Amino acid sequence: MSKPKHILVIRLSAMGDVAMTVPVLRAFTQQYPDVKLTVLTRAFFRPLFRDLNNVTVFHADLKGEHKGLLGLYKLSRELRRENCDAIADLHNVLRTKILKFLIYAREIASIDKGRKSKKDLVKGKKFEQLKTTSQRYADVFETLGFPLDLSKPSFPKPVTLHAEILEIIRGSNKKRIGIAPFAAHDGKKYPLDLMAQVIKELSKNYQVLLFGGGENEIAILNDFESETDGIINLAGKLQFSEELDVISNLDVMLSMDSGNAHLAAMLGVKVVTIWGVTHPFAGFAPFNQPDDYALVADRKQYPKIPTSIYGNKYPDDYKHAAGGVSVEAVVEKIKVVLS
Repeated sequence: MSKPKHILVIRLSAMGDVAMTVPVLRAFTQQYPDVKLTVLTRAFFRPLFRDLNNVTVFHADLKGEHKGLLGLYKLSRELRRENCDAIADLHNVLRTKILKFLIYAREIASIDKGRKSKKDLVKGKKFEQLKTTSQRYADVFETLGFPLDLSKPSFPKPVTLHAEILEIIRGSNKKRIGIAPFAAHDGKKYPLDLMAQVIKELSKNYQVLLFGGGENEIAILNDFESETDGIINLAGKLQFSEELDVISNLDVMLSMDSGNAHLAAMLGVKVVTIWGVTHPFAGFAPFNQPDDYALVADRKQYPKIPTSIYGNKYPDDYKHAAGGVSVEAVVEKIKVVLS
């Protein structure tokens, strides 16, 4: 049987998981330039794939016309017209399983999420590095006959910022640090009082650009911004594609175990992460970052870490575990990375 010439790649959410597909797809397009890829994802994520050759984005409107079983049936009919001869399911949830059944492509491969090994990690049976999510994505393509080498990644050049963005970030000759202090769950966040100290200290010698979203986060970031002229809150001021433009021009991103870390990593930006109740061993560390760029909570003080894979479950006294990483350790790591 001949190899597929057109692969439907499915990853619908969440932002960090979708961003982690990008370096893998970039490697694929470079190593197999004659194979077309169609990525099925949400419309909001389209800018993530903007610089990939031979990649088309097909958006799923899962809250509108593609909602429910009838919506998935409609989506499957639309996708069949794309004439994909294989499916790479990088999500592998009930919705995508239904889609695969309805599309009936010639070849189908789905991600192995390693649920048992992750369960053993959380339960404390084995504390060891698991396969990265990026490698799990690559394994799907190998199943389809396309082994990938992720060891020598390439990244896009920083985007030339247009005048409107430069006016917002107040063009500076200082090195730029992006800071994204939020995460989906409290157990993954660095305490805000400590983050305020980190931001204030870094702003003395660097330009600090703050990232976030939603009214509550914007209000908090506005308070940080008011501390000094060296701090600029970008939340709510830019389109998503413009945020990516700015991120591509950062010298380093400081993030929690969250989507912004993966956005920066997919663009080749250095990423320092702070970890609370989750742990890099689960395989969700940002792509192509040295192990020591991950600042983890002290497991002598918090021996149950990781308490869950996604940070949504943890004992009450673990809520501020990330605070076990000192302000001095965070600032010093950023300075070392920038040097």
